[in-house]
Amino acid sequence: MNRNPLDKELQHISGMNTASQALVQRTAAPGLAILFLALVAMWASASVGQTPAAVVVVIGAIVAGYMALNIGANDVANNMGPAVGARALTMPAALLIAAICEAAGALLAGGDVVETVASDLLVGLNIAPASFVLVMISALLAAAMWVHLSTFIGAPVSTTHSIIGGVTGAGIAAAGLSAVSWTDIFIIAFGWVVSPIAGGAIAALLLFLTQVAITRRMDKLRAARTWVPVFVAVMAGTFAMYLADKGLQRVWTPSPFTTLTIGLLAALIGWAIAFSGVRRRSIELENRKKHVATLFRLPLILSAGLLSFSHGANDVANAIGPLAAIVSTLSHGTAEVGTDLPFWVLSIGAFGISVGLALFGPRLIRTVGEQITKLNEIRAFCAALSTGLTVLVASALGMPVSTTHIAIGAVFGIGFLREYRSRQEMMRKSVPIYARFVDPRELNATPEMAFANAREADHRRLIRRRSVYGIMGAWMVTLPCSAILAALVFFIVSKFAL
Repeated sequence: MNRNPLDKELQHISGMNTASQALVQRTAAPGLAILFLALVAMWASASVGQTPAAVVVVIGAIVAGYMALNIGANDVANNMGPAVGARALTMPAALLIAAICEAAGALLAGGDVVETVASDLLVGLNIAPASFVLVMISALLAAAMWVHLSTFIGAPVSTTHSIIGGVTGAGIAAAGLSAVSWTDIFIIAFGWVVSPIAGGAIAALLLFLTQVAITRRMDKLRAARTWVPVFVAVMAGTFAMYLADKGLQRVWTPSPFTTLTIGLLAALIGWAIAFSGVRRRSIELENRKKHVATLFRLPLILSAGLLSFSHGANDVANAIGPLAAIVSTLSHGTAEVGTDLPFWVLSIGAFGISVGLALFGPRLIRTVGEQITKLNEIRAFCAALSTGLTVLVASALGMPVSTTHIAIGAVFGIGFLREYRSRQEMMRKSVPIYARFVDPRELNATPEMAFANAREADHRRLIRRRSVYGIMGAWMVTLPCSAILAALVFFIVSKFAL
C-alpha cells in the first residue's frame, strides 16, 4: 500500500521534532549549570568589590560553585535514593525536599567544619600565600572534576574523600611529602573499610528486627501498633542527637549530657506521635506485609529530609572550605585555613548543591535506590536509620567516616541479608530432611544437578554484583585519583600564575 507523500513528510517532521526535543533536554542542564556559574561570578565580584585580588577570588568562587554542583549531583543521592527506590517519594518530590533541606542545612548550620578540610591534612605547608591559594584552587578543581566523572559513569563516591585527595595531592605538589599528615590519611583510609561494613551490619540488624517483630508475625497489624512507634522513637532520638552534635555546630555546641537529653526527649515525642498515628492509620489497612510497610512511609520521608539537612550542614564545607581559605589568605596576606565564613561564600555552596541536585541528581538517585537491590518502605527506612546511627556513633568515637560509604553500605547490607534468608528458605524447601546432614557437594551428583543448583542459586541473588564491584572500585580509587589530578592541575596552573 502506497503512503501519501504528505504523511511521509509529516512523519519526517515529527521525527525531527522528537530529535530536537531530546537535544534540548540533553543541553538544558549543562546550559543552566553554566548560567549558575556565571551568576556565581557576578555574586562574588559584587561581594569583594574592586580589590587587587578580586579576579582570583572570582575564579575561586567559580571553581567552588562547580564543586557544589557536583556534590548535589552525586552525594545527595545517598539520602534520597532509598526513598525513591521504595516508591515512597516520586523523583520530583524527592528533588524538591532534598533541595530545600540541603540549602537550609548549609545556610543555617553549615560552615563549622571548614577548618578540618585542610588544616588537619596539611601540617608542614610552609609556602607563600600565592602558592597556598593555588593549592586550594587546584584541590577544588581536581575534586570537582573527579566527582563529575564519577557522576557521569553513575558511581556514587565520597565528595569528602575527593576534596581530601585534592588537598593532599596539591599540597604534595607544592611542598613535598612532608606537608601531609599521613596519620590522618591512614585513619581516613581505615574508615573506608569500617564505615560501609558498620552501616551494612546495622541496617541488616534493623531489617532483621522488623522481620522478627512485625512482618513475620501472624497478626502483623497488632505487632506494628506496638513496634512501629518504637522504631520511630529510635529514629527521632537518633536524628535529634545527630543534628545537635554535628548539624548545628555553627549555631550551637551542646554538651554530651545535653545532646543525650535532647535525644531522649525527641524519642519520647516521636513515640507519642507515632503511637497515635499508627493506631489511627492501621484501622484502614489489611493484615498484609505490603500494607504494613506503608506505616514506615512517613518516617522514611522525614529521615531522608533530616539526612539531607545534616548533609548540607556538614558537606557544604567540601565546596566552600577552600574558597573561604582563599578569601582569608588574600585578605590577611598569610596562608590561613581556619576562618569564619562570609555569607556570600556560604550561599554559593548552599545553592550550588541544590542546583546540582535538581539538574543532575536523578541518575545517581536511581542508582542508589533501584540498581543495587529492591527496596520497599521498611528496607529503605532501615537503611536511612542505619546511616544516622552509624554516623552518630562514629562521631561520638571521633572516627572520621563517609556518609556516602555508610549509606551505600546500608543498602548493600539489606540486600545481602535478603539474599541470605532467601537461600536459607530455598534449602529448607528443596533439600529433604535426611539430606540436610549430607555434604552439600554430594548433592551435585551429576552435571545436570550441578547446573540446576547453580541456576537456582543465581536466581536467589537479590543484590546486583556488578553494581557492588563498580561502586567499591570507585571508592578505592577516589582519593589517589583526585590527589594525582590535583597535583597535575597545580603544576599546570603554577606555570602560568607564578
